[in-house]
Formats: sequence, structure tokens, C-alpha cells
Amino acid sequence: MKILYGVPGEGLGHATRSKVVIGWLLDQGHEVQVVSSSRAYQMLARNFPGRVHEIKGFHLAYKDVTVSRMRTVALTLRTAPENLRVNFARYRELLGAFAPDLVISDFESFSYFFARWKRLPLISIDNMQIISRAALDIAVPPTEREHLQLARQIVRAKLPRSRHYLVTTFFELPLLKPNTTLVPPIIRPEILAAQPTRGQHVLVYQSATTQTNLVPLLQALPGQEFRVYGFNKEENHGNVHLRAFSEQGFIDDLASARAVITNGGFSLISEAVYLHKPICAVPIPAQFEQFLNAAEVEKLGYGRHFTTLTADSVRAFLYELDEFAEKLSGYQQDGNNVLFAALGQQLVATVANGQPE
Repeated sequence: MKILYGVPGEGLGHATRSKVVIGWLLDQGHEVQVVSSSRAYQMLARNFPGRVHEIKGFHLAYKDVTVSRMRTVALTLRTAPENLRVNFARYRELLGAFAPDLVISDFESFSYFFARWKRLPLISIDNMQIISRAALDIAVPPTEREHLQLARQIVRAKLPRSRHYLVTTFFELPLLKPNTTLVPPIIRPEILAAQPTRGQHVLVYQSATTQTNLVPLLQALPGQEFRVYGFNKEENHGNVHLRAFSEQGFIDDLASARAVITNGGFSLISEAVYLHKPICAVPIPAQFEQFLNAAEVEKLGYGRHFTTLTADSVRAFLYELDEFAEKLSGYQQDGNNVLFAALGQQLVATVANGQPE
């Protein structure tokens, strides 16, 4: 089967997860071409040379550590003409050289519009659709209700009328809509191969490097060792060690950590859950998906959810590590086999059903 796979360029989480699925599809004998943008394009192009086409994607704009709607709108309007020109060139390129039978999208719009234009069946694989297609089981405070409504509008508008939705999640929720299957998170092979141990350090991942008080905040807990990623520099500040980016170094530090402090991003939380690492989640404001992940971490007893990171909140989190570890010990996941089986069934069904009307 010939498959077009769409991967958004915002962040590397989508690319890391999609890389696993694309590799599996190629191993199964399918012909796969990929569209992506920004850093995700660069990473995927290195791993799948000759298969990845660069497009111009949509990006979020930040003010301090919060997503700024006004800046995001301004950024989108400023870059839209050039983005459209480049993307239509990619349409022509794909039409001339590749005629897919199926499109798979990881919350990416170019591939969706390509599928609609060519009347091709579309399969969605991402974690975002849970916001729209499942019944939430957490309390949503008034401060988050507007963000929830906005997130639902975005998710519903992103990939409507897909043939099937494979929704990756580390928590189970009742489904509200048909053609939807919940599957465990996609775990990269390096994490599957890691042997978790319980060292003395806490791994800290800070994606919004504008939080300038992070180092002194962690220095207020001198009895704890923190290994911090996100500033992309090698510096030692007493008990706080800043780490430059290194994929293997990060994996080693994650596998041997006693706990993890992060935002509400799905990829790292999923990997921490898989490795049974207690999680302190501080979601980026105005991103409901991150709020949901953090709230579920606390609901499941896997860690704590805080709106802001303080020395006191870190201290409270570390005090309960044994209880969190006990809860996490009950989490089991058979690698990516459940996802691969579900995707294989959808590919077979697509061949049997043919293209949509």
C-alpha cells in the first residue's frame, strides 16, 4: 500500500512518535512518503532519506511561558502567503511522483487537505483527539473552561470525518464517538530497550527557557540533585546540573532518575509512566491538553499536578515518591504492539472497503 504520512513541525514529540510508526509501516512492506516542517522535517529527513517532503507549517507563539493567541494569529497571517506557495508546490510534487492509497495524519493539516482533495481514506493517529472524542473524568476549574472549549474547537476542526481515529493515551476514558480506538502511547525503541533503575537524581525538563528562576528555585533544595534539560548548556550550579541536548544522555538520565519534573507534554509523561517514574507536572498555561495530562497524572496517583513550580511544591512532590512509585508499578504496556495491531486492522479494512465516496 502507498501511504502519505503527515507530521506537524511544532516540537519534536510528534516526529519522535511518528518515526516509530513510519518505521513499522516500512518494515511491513508499505511504500511511505512523509510531509513535515521545521525541526520535525529535519529529524525525519535524516532517518528516512528521500521520503520526506518539507512543507510550511503552523507554529505557536509564546509570551513569557504562555501561548499568546494574538502573537500566534499575527505569526500565522505574516507567514501564510509564503506557506501557501510552498505547500501548493508540494501538492504538485506529490501528484506528479506519488499516488497514495491512504493518508495517515498525526494532527497535521497538509496531509488532511491532500486526502480530502484526492478523496482518499484518512487515519488519524495522535493523542489530541481524546479531548473531543472521550468523556473527561477530571474536574475542570473555571480558569481552564475557556481553554477546554478552545481546545475542543481546534481538535474538532483539525481532522474531521477521518475514517478512523487511533488515540494514544496513558489513561482510559469512555468514548463518545464512533470510529475511535484508544491505544497505549507510542514508545520509541530506545525507551523500550532502557533498563530503569532508581538513582539519586531528579530529571527536570524545561521547554520554556524563559522561566529564569528555575535554577535558584531548585537550589533551595540542596539535599536533592537535579539534572536539567531545556537550556541546552553544560553548567553546574551546586546541586543543579544543566545538561546540553543529548538524546542518549537524556534517555540514560530518565531511565536512572528517581523522579521527573516536566510540563504537561504528552511524550515525556508517557515515557516516564512507561518507565514507572513519578511525575511532577506543571503544564504550560493556556494549553488544555497539557492541563489534562497533568490532571490525569495526579488522578491516577502517578505524581502531582501544580499550576506553578515552587520549592515548596517540589518538596511536597518528593515527599510522596514511594506512594507514586507503588501506583506506577501497576502500569503495564506491551511496547507498541497494541497500536500496531490496531493500525494493521485499519489498513486491512481500508483495502477491503476501498476509497470513500
